[in-house]
Amino acid sequence: MRSTDIAEISAGLKAYDEELLSKTGRTLRGIACYALELNEDDIVDRISHIHIGVVPVHWGSGVIGGFSKTTRDILKHIGFKAFVTKNSDVTGLSEAVDKQADIVFIADDDCFVALNLECRRVVHNADATGKGFLAGLNLMAGGLTGQAVLVIGCGAVGSSAVRALVNYGAKISVYDSDQSRCRELARILDQKLNMKIKIETELKSSLGEYRFLVEATNSADIIHEHDLVPTTYVAAPGMPLGLSRDAIHTVTPRIIHDPLQIGVATMGLEAFKQTLTKNGFK
Repeated sequence: MRSTDIAEISAGLKAYDEELLSKTGRTLRGIACYALELNEDDIVDRISHIHIGVVPVHWGSGVIGGFSKTTRDILKHIGFKAFVTKNSDVTGLSEAVDKQADIVFIADDDCFVALNLECRRVVHNADATGKGFLAGLNLMAGGLTGQAVLVIGCGAVGSSAVRALVNYGAKISVYDSDQSRCRELARILDQKLNMKIKIETELKSSLGEYRFLVEATNSADIIHEHDLVPTTYVAAPGMPLGLSRDAIHTVTPRIIHDPLQIGVATMGLEAFKQTLTKNGFK
C-alpha cells in the first residue's frame, strides 16, 4: 500500500457510503455489522463511547503517509471516538493507554491489528478484511447460498474469505499461483469442517465459469474484460487491484473494492464486539 492509494479516503467517506448503499443496501458500518452479526441500531450509541487510539509505527519501512490519520477518520466516520497518538512506536502505545483508549490500532510492515485492551484480544486486519468484503459480496449478490464462487489468492485475506463463504453456504473454488497454498487450505477445511473445495489450476480458463469472484491477490492486471461473464460480481480486497481498466469498467455496478475502509471498519467493530461478549451483551 502506498500513500497515494489512501490519499482521498477521508474526504470521500460519505460518497463511499452512498456507493455501498446503492450496491449492497448498507453503508460501510452496516456492512461491517452484517459481517459480524451485530444489530446496527443497537450498537450505534454504544460505540460512540468507545475510545480508539491509532499508534503510528516507524519500524521497518516506516509510516505510510496519512495511514494513521485515515484509519482514525474511518473509525470516527462509523461512530467511534478515535484519535492518533502524538508519539509513535512504544511511546505512542504508552500514550494511548494513558489516554484511556479501549482499543488500540497499530501496524508495521507485516501486521496490522486492533488490540482490545479490556479483553486482551487481537483482531487481525487480514481476517477482518476477508469477513467484511464477503459480507458485502453476499449482500450485493442477494445471497451466495448454493452459488459457485472463485477465490483468487489463498493468503491471509483469501483464506478468511473462504471461511466466510462456508458460513454463507457457497460452493467454493480457489486458485493461487502457488498451488501448495490451495492444497493446504483444502486440507484444513476437510480436516476441520469435513468440507471439500475445488482447486482451479489455470486462472484464465476458469474465470468464465464463475459469476462471483473474490480477488484477493497483490497482483495488478491479471483479469481482463474478456475473462469475465457479462454479470460478474467481484469483491476485491486485493491491493493493487487485479482487474484491468477495461474489466473494472465492465463490472463497475457490481464490484466492491477499497484499500482500507471495509477492513478497518470491520476490525473496529469486531474488537468492540469482543467487549460486548465479555460483558454479556448480545
